[in-house]
Amino acid sequence: MADSINVLKAHLAINVRDVEKSIDFYRRMLGIEPSKVRSGYAKFDVATPPLNFTLNETAFNERGALSHLGIQVATTEDVMAMRERWIAAGLIPRDEMQTDCCYAIQDKAWVKDPDGNEWEVFVVLKDNLPEKVEAKSGCCATVKLS
Repeated sequence: MADSINVLKAHLAINVRDVEKSIDFYRRMLGIEPSKVRSGYAKFDVATPPLNFTLNETAFNERGALSHLGIQVATTEDVMAMRERWIAAGLIPRDEMQTDCCYAIQDKAWVKDPDGNEWEVFVVLKDNLPEKVEAKSGCCATVKLS
C-alpha cells in the first residue's frame, strides 16, 4: 500500500427536490456554472475550496440528517465580501457576528437553498474557548432563516 494518497478534492452530494431550482440557487451562491447537467442531476466543480459538489433530485418530505454546510474563510472582510456577492446575486443573507459557537468566536453570514439546506461563510476569530456550564443551545445546529 502506498504511503501517500493523492487527494484531488472533497466530494459532497446532496438530495434536492427540484434540480432546476437548486441549480439556479447554487449558480448564484457559488458564482459559477455547473460543469455537468443531466436529468435530475447537476455537478459543480468548485475551485476554491476544491470541491466536487453534486445535486441529486429525489422526492423527500423532511430535511435529512444534514445540519448545515459551510465555507471557512480567512478574515471578516472575506465573510463580508462573500455576503456582498450573495446579495448581488439576489440571495438574502443573515449575519451572525461575534457569535460564540463551537467553542469559538466567529463572524458569519448564512443563506438557505430551496430545500432548506443552510450554508454559512465564516471566520474563526478566537478558537478553543472553554466549555461553559450554561451552553448556548442550538450552537452549530440548524438555524432558521426567513
